[in-house]
Amino acid sequence: MMFWNGSDMGAWGYTLVTISTVLFWALLIVGVIALVRYLGRASQPPPRPEISRSTPERLLAERFARGEIDEQEYRQRLATLHTDTRHLTSS
Repeated sequence: MMFWNGSDMGAWGYTLVTISTVLFWALLIVGVIALVRYLGRASQPPPRPEISRSTPERLLAERFARGEIDEQEYRQRLATLHTDTRHLTSS
């Protein structure tokens, strides 16, 4: 006497087997899709950081810091940049 209802699983048995089979295949398919997406994303190069544009003042300050120009030339060029900027904005 293996089962109470004889050798048949009954309606609940078939229902649980059906639900568990569907859940198994659904989880397997979702797992494969997630794995493919993860591996596809990992093979792409990482995004490059934005390169900030250097302003003329920053470039001039960097040249001064490296010793390419002296203080007098730095101040003269900086004054020229500021004069040109005011001239362009007033037009």
